[in-house]
Amino acid sequence: MIRNGGTYLFPLHAPPGATLGKGLNRTMATLAAGALGVGAHYLASLSGETGEPILIGFFVFLQAAIASFIRFFPKVKSRYDYGMLIFILTFSLISVSGFRDDEVLKMAHKRLSTIFLGGSACVMISIFVCPVWAGEELHDSIAIKLEILGDFLEAFVGEYFKTTKEEESKDKKSFLEGYKSILNSKSNDESLANFARWEPGHGKFKFRHPWNQYLKIGALSRQCAYRMEALKEQLNSDTKGSHEIRSTIQELCTEMCLESSMALKQLSSSIKTMTRNSSPETHVANAKAAVKSLNSLLQSSLWKEADLLSVIPAVTVASLLIDIVDCTEEIADSANVLASIINFVVDETNEKLPKEVSQSPTCECAEPDPKIENSHVVIIVDDSKCNKCNKI
Repeated sequence: MIRNGGTYLFPLHAPPGATLGKGLNRTMATLAAGALGVGAHYLASLSGETGEPILIGFFVFLQAAIASFIRFFPKVKSRYDYGMLIFILTFSLISVSGFRDDEVLKMAHKRLSTIFLGGSACVMISIFVCPVWAGEELHDSIAIKLEILGDFLEAFVGEYFKTTKEEESKDKKSFLEGYKSILNSKSNDESLANFARWEPGHGKFKFRHPWNQYLKIGALSRQCAYRMEALKEQLNSDTKGSHEIRSTIQELCTEMCLESSMALKQLSSSIKTMTRNSSPETHVANAKAAVKSLNSLLQSSLWKEADLLSVIPAVTVASLLIDIVDCTEEIADSANVLASIINFVVDETNEKLPKEVSQSPTCECAEPDPKIENSHVVIIVDDSKCNKCNKI
């Protein structure tokens, strides 16, 4: 830390965006407040010895009231709150100290020079010596959040339907607690995004990078985590409903969980590596198909004869899983928007499908080629056996 006056200014290991943001805020606020403070002192001195302290007190109250009011604007508070605080402090210091005419300009010059030297040293160290980029940290944290959500769904389906072995169950219990780190991540994400806006372009993060889109994905991740918290309560509840009801929806719920889990993990990998593939959309489509089948099952007459108390817990879990699938779809859409803005590199390895083993055209198991039209097709009959179905 570098000490100035009686306060600590800039941490040496802070993100460059935080250093630049606070340094510029402090410099501009000091310049503006210093100039206004000298001007206020000059105007107050014109009123004579009796009116001077009254006018100075009025000016201090007026600027503090106006600056405090401006601080309540959301955009100002998120990016310039520190500068407004320094503005109030510097103006009060310069204007009140103006009673000593011989030290006003000297004090202003000393304060500006120390801020410039301290800020310059910290900016150089945080950018060139040991940079810790806030934008990169935000990028990685969003990807990790999606992976945590995917791990929870995979662990939940095994615990709720008791399809996981005891040894694997002990290992996956930690995944059921991971969502808690996402619930209170809003302030940290907003701070990182604010610091990242001040950072210069570096690596894959160019100038005017869409940090707001990261915040949108983070907000959707928290919404999904809140639903997972409700699922966790159902897992710990004593009333889980009848085993017959749970077994009825087990297959569809399992498919919804696993497909959503794979979609979230694919999105996490896509964001982390800044690559784009069609796998998440495929998994989301499969999960939506399972949701449609589950809705049809829930609306069938099968449930009319069942006991209401035994149905409610299972239906609650199914409803929460449907909400999670919808939330996963929204996350996938937001990630696609991010990929379009940044121009993610297309992952060709996932786009190309493996070639199938060549099949005989006379084999009954051979699938028709959609590229070949039905008309004008010449079929050559061969007596040789097909390697797949062993038919002539």
